Amino acid sequence: MDLLHVVLYYALVIYSYAIIVYIFMSWFPGARESSFGQFLAKICEPYLEQFRKFIPPLGMIDLSPIVGIFVLILARSGLNELFKMLPF
Repeated sequence: MDLLHVVLYYALVIYSYAIIVYIFMSWFPGARESSFGQFLAKICEPYLEQFRKFIPPLGMIDLSPIVGIFVLILARSGLNELFKMLPF
């Protein structure tokens, strides 16, 4: 059970880093059109779109990645608490 906890925890950490890299790629012209940028778009955009439905961009500032990362942090904390409560 501990292995499942570690795998899920680090999957959330890696996904958070993927979103951060995807955000920074917007600062460099043509970076999102690269094969790596397109791969990150495929895995990050469906998640971020859920937040863009409720939080529209403010001018040129998109707050959905910040909220998305915050939700992932809360999920990691909840995952830790859940596995602390399990009797194993």
